[in-house]
Amino acid sequence: MQFEHTSKQYDVELESVRAKVLEMGGLVEQQIVNALEALTSADVNLAKDVMERDTRVNALEVQVDEDCSHIIARRQPAARDLRMIMMMVKTITDLERIGDEATKIARTAQRIYEQDRMYKPRFNEIKSMVAIVREMLRTSLDSFARLDVSQTVEVAKQDEQVDEQFRAAMRQLITFMLEDPRTISMSLEVLFVAKAVERIGDHAKNISEYVVYMVKGKDVRHTSLEDIERETQS
Repeated sequence: MQFEHTSKQYDVELESVRAKVLEMGGLVEQQIVNALEALTSADVNLAKDVMERDTRVNALEVQVDEDCSHIIARRQPAARDLRMIMMMVKTITDLERIGDEATKIARTAQRIYEQDRMYKPRFNEIKSMVAIVREMLRTSLDSFARLDVSQTVEVAKQDEQVDEQFRAAMRQLITFMLEDPRTISMSLEVLFVAKAVERIGDHAKNISEYVVYMVKGKDVRHTSLEDIERETQS
């Protein structure tokens, strides 16, 4: 922590919660990696493992939520401390949703390969999107750990890049479906995965914006890149 309280136990409590948030972040990042691997390598067992491990992510969300509630009740935090608690509660919500999106991807992989469909999907565009959102998540978690807002603008720019890649993939898939109706079912599956990845990017961006709220006391959600840059550099 970058500041200390007269009660050392208070600092210990906050650090314990922060550690759980980062543990949760590490879990969901691995879920993303495993879900993509299951999808691209036709590994149904790995897909099932991703779905099963989602319970651990959910359990951590509940633990952190309860810990934050107890701190609020016992310590009655204000100002910076209250922003810290609020940031952690919001962050675990987005991390849990990232875990859900990874589970959706794994479930899609299971559905595709267990049904042994004639047309197999190509995932080159998905791989590129996943690489970006994984970097976004890692950067956002690093910003959370160090309470550093210097990379928030870069994360926002990467989110716009992911959005553009999603739109491009959607246009391409629509073209495939129009040219060959036999590809409709599989193209819809790929589109479903692409949308899940795009949503992961949104959640990673949210986390980086919560750090700005913690450090600067400014809510930069739903603002322009220029506004975010101005707040993070002030």
